[in-house]
Amino acid sequence: MRVRLHWRGQTLEAESEPDEPLYAILLRVGLPGGSDILAAKSSCSIHELQAPIGEKQEFYLLEWDSPEARQVFWHSSAHLLAEAILSFWPNAKLTIGPPIENGFYYDIDFEGNPPSPEDFPRIEAKFLELASKPEYFVRKKVSASEAIAYYEQQGNRYKIELIQELPPDEITFYESGGFVDLCKGPHLWHSGPIRAVKVLSLAGAYWRGDSRNPQLTRVYGISFPNPALLEEYLHTLEEAARRDHRLLGRQLDLFSFHEEGPGFPFWHPKGMRLLNVLQEWLRGKLLRRGYEEIKTPIILTQRLWEQSGHYDNYRENMYFTHIDEQPYAVKPMNCPGSTIIYRTRLRSYRELPLRLFEFGLVHRHELSGVLTGLFRVRAFTQDDAHIYCTPDQIESEILALLELVREVYETFGFQEREIYLSTRPKKYIGSLELWSQAEGALEAALRMASFQYQVNPGEGAFYGPKIDFVIKDSLQRRWQLGTIQLDFSMPQRFGLSYVGPDGAPHTPVMIHRALLGSFERFIGILLEHTGGELPLWLAPVQIKVLPVSEKSFDYARQVSTALQAANLRCEVDWSSEKLGKKIREAEQEKVPLIWVVGAREAETQTVSIRNRRERTQQEGIPLEEAIHTVRTFAQPPS
Repeated sequence: MRVRLHWRGQTLEAESEPDEPLYAILLRVGLPGGSDILAAKSSCSIHELQAPIGEKQEFYLLEWDSPEARQVFWHSSAHLLAEAILSFWPNAKLTIGPPIENGFYYDIDFEGNPPSPEDFPRIEAKFLELASKPEYFVRKKVSASEAIAYYEQQGNRYKIELIQELPPDEITFYESGGFVDLCKGPHLWHSGPIRAVKVLSLAGAYWRGDSRNPQLTRVYGISFPNPALLEEYLHTLEEAARRDHRLLGRQLDLFSFHEEGPGFPFWHPKGMRLLNVLQEWLRGKLLRRGYEEIKTPIILTQRLWEQSGHYDNYRENMYFTHIDEQPYAVKPMNCPGSTIIYRTRLRSYRELPLRLFEFGLVHRHELSGVLTGLFRVRAFTQDDAHIYCTPDQIESEILALLELVREVYETFGFQEREIYLSTRPKKYIGSLELWSQAEGALEAALRMASFQYQVNPGEGAFYGPKIDFVIKDSLQRRWQLGTIQLDFSMPQRFGLSYVGPDGAPHTPVMIHRALLGSFERFIGILLEHTGGELPLWLAPVQIKVLPVSEKSFDYARQVSTALQAANLRCEVDWSSEKLGKKIREAEQEKVPLIWVVGAREAETQTVSIRNRRERTQQEGIPLEEAIHTVRTFAQPPS
């Protein structure tokens, strides 16, 4: 049969048989299988290079720059980490070792004798020794009885518990060197591409996240194809520690977290200024583009969430309560409320597209161990919109959304973007014709917008294809922000319709879209991206007024009143500290402009201006002129 291989913008074809492993085909056509090419993606899954191709005839070849390839790379690295650890702690009991967003970990029961950071260098050395052999990853299907017997011999009750929960025909081992682990994969062909590793840290973790179970030691690590990438990553870690948004939140007095509400951010006055300015800027941008704002209740009946499908698929992350002896749920998402507003009256095709947006507060139950400042909270405000349109309007709406995405991200300096188009999965609803039309519309819009994108075949939601946006910050870290999702399911579930030109009812297509994701998480990302150096239009305090002494307090109050009347955000330092200390504190607070006022400025109705970022200083600027200039430069981008 004919096999197509997509790699670096080209398509290669080769004749093959179903039992031929993919790496053999790569080598036969002269591609770097197992070195630059780490894995492949078929129509619905990640395909290992060592696996026979079966009946699949089309493969997208994945290199290090692919998130999926990095996950395979780090999954294999987790096995090498476990093998290295067992060489020093042979009685340790392995549990699970998955890849994560940046690296991997392995949860291990060391039976009271865990490693310490002093052990990291010898673990790393052993890891690299094993990787350099190289070790080949070999998948082996085993019966439940064989698997249980193997781990009974090792005295590993954790693996036995996992095996007992697996379908009997889905139990597989992976062997690499002399190491064997219960695993479903996928893995690298061999360990040769892994040439740098760092054991990062140790942490406590309960077996299966339950505090009633034994406590394990979680060993975190990360690996790379070359040492230079590792050095770059470690440098990024150091810089990221200095830019940690949780530290900046305290330093800039924006927000805090407290034991009275773990996972629920407390926004301080300056934080609310930042949040409000960001929301008002985005609100204005949306209203100018034909959106209409809505607000839906935070608590809705459980019956609604059963109808939407959230109860069946998401209830462990939801909060519930009872009102009038009826079950209700705190909303984890805004979309069902939007559909209720849509169906309050009969809609005509002439009203479509209908663009409804909501800055909706949602609540999701997250385990305490995963809460991470503003990045992972239990209550957050989604930058949410739902667009109801006809199938023929999909392409034009997507094109408008892509342009909006471009504008928003470039406003904040996110020039580097990765875009992923996820297509029809194995399990889907709706007709093939509608899916083909929707996928074609998404691709056409991406091409018309001149956006480079990667196809994630088979990774769409069951209710429709989607586009995901990943940005890179100033430290080259990747963040998934926006998403555009086509939904054929929810309009059907809630009986939404519009009257078409033929006078008959039709079901609209629903487009879910988010630009920033959530305001909380985006602010965390933005703080770390800028190091807290927010642009003038967005800074919670734009101007810090520093009276030279108490004799200048009256004029400082006059200046502050004039700034507030001009809708500029300012603060006055009323302390009795010397001017030099006041300036240092204002700089630590990262206030863009510092206005110094003393007896001379009061007499001449002027201010002396220090532009902290540009390191410039001007004296004797008339107050009205200074205010006019700041207002000009402090306008939010259109």
